[in-house]
Amino acid sequence: MKSFLIWSLILLTLAGISAAAYEPAAQYWKARNAPQWRFAAVSEGKIVAFVNATGSVKPVRSLTIGSFVSGPIDPSVPIAEFNQEVQAGDLLCKIDPRIHNANLQRDAANLESSLADLGRVHAQLEQAERDLSRVTKLREKDKTFIAETELDKYSYNVLSFKAQLGVADANVKVARSQVEYSETQLKYCEIRAPEAGIIINRKIDPGQMLAAQFQTPELFVIAPNLRERIDLHASVDEADVGLIRQAQERKLPVTFTVDACADELFHGTIKEVRMNSATTQNVVTFPVIVAAENADLKLLPGMTASISFEVDERAAVVKIPNSALRFFPNSAHVRKEDQKLVDGQEARSEPDNQAAESEKMASAEQRSELRRKRNRRHVWVAENGLLKAVEVVTGLSDNRYTEMVEGELKPGDQLVTGQIVPVAGFGGPR
Repeated sequence: MKSFLIWSLILLTLAGISAAAYEPAAQYWKARNAPQWRFAAVSEGKIVAFVNATGSVKPVRSLTIGSFVSGPIDPSVPIAEFNQEVQAGDLLCKIDPRIHNANLQRDAANLESSLADLGRVHAQLEQAERDLSRVTKLREKDKTFIAETELDKYSYNVLSFKAQLGVADANVKVARSQVEYSETQLKYCEIRAPEAGIIINRKIDPGQMLAAQFQTPELFVIAPNLRERIDLHASVDEADVGLIRQAQERKLPVTFTVDACADELFHGTIKEVRMNSATTQNVVTFPVIVAAENADLKLLPGMTASISFEVDERAAVVKIPNSALRFFPNSAHVRKEDQKLVDGQEARSEPDNQAAESEKMASAEQRSELRRKRNRRHVWVAENGLLKAVEVVTGLSDNRYTEMVEGELKPGDQLVTGQIVPVAGFGGPR
């Protein structure tokens, strides 16, 4: 009996201890198993929106220099080299002039012959006119001195020499123009730079034969003023063209990088938005020309540039971290009042292709309304162990933050951006 009482007291004591320890233990395990959240703070500052595109570096102008005459390249005259800076009038190369010199000498001889023939006909005309004058005077004194038919022969002879004089004069003009043509052809044997610039391409070698009678051979490509300025030709999506044109009107800056100078940031301005669109796989793009300085020739024609167009800016606005806008909670962690938001979003969620198809079938007014609704978002804050939804209307966005246009958030508020998942076997977050 005594041992029974002892064991009963022991059991009662253990039961009391267990009951007293249950509540703290339950609270401990509840706190241990409660979700841990990752937070990001709401801040205040400036947001700058960009439109990114790729483009290629091109000279503002490129002059293709060809040959008007045919013949072999004269190997005795040095040919201008790649990357050579030239001034207007500099000799780039020379076509062998021997054939053209011979043509000029032949045409000059023809001109001399034509001039001599002109002088001969002119002398004959003067002789014929004197003969006609003498017989006319003699016939006036004595009509029987010469018959009428003989007098007509003298008159016709004068007319004939006048006609020959016109032909000889025309032959002189033809010969003179042929000499001018041959002189011009000989002058064209010297290929000279029309403007100052840098030779960015050379397409000939010494001794190469040029055949200009079929098509104009291209010899050199010169980029004038390459040390002063270059152009970037960017392809911009049609959805962003409106923003680019507004940025051009406001003279907002453009920045870009090239792989050759990866650590250097270059600056430019929007020069023009061209209207000749291009369609590639149903994607419509428009060419946008950006002007930039190139004093040290770091930017070379053909380089690929990664371009950022500044299209808008907001100063002193409340900024929401983009990670908070992307966060979507589990319904088990959301307070009861906000369950409908989670359930409603889950019910309405659909694949991107279905959403795009639905928007495509909507009217223009409905599409506009859908875009406005997309700006009405929810972010989440931790409150009493659960998550509370805060509605905001968003505006301008960059790669890290989004402007809050409407909402009750203030700088310093902590927003949930994700859940910390413990690492198995260690109990710590990962």
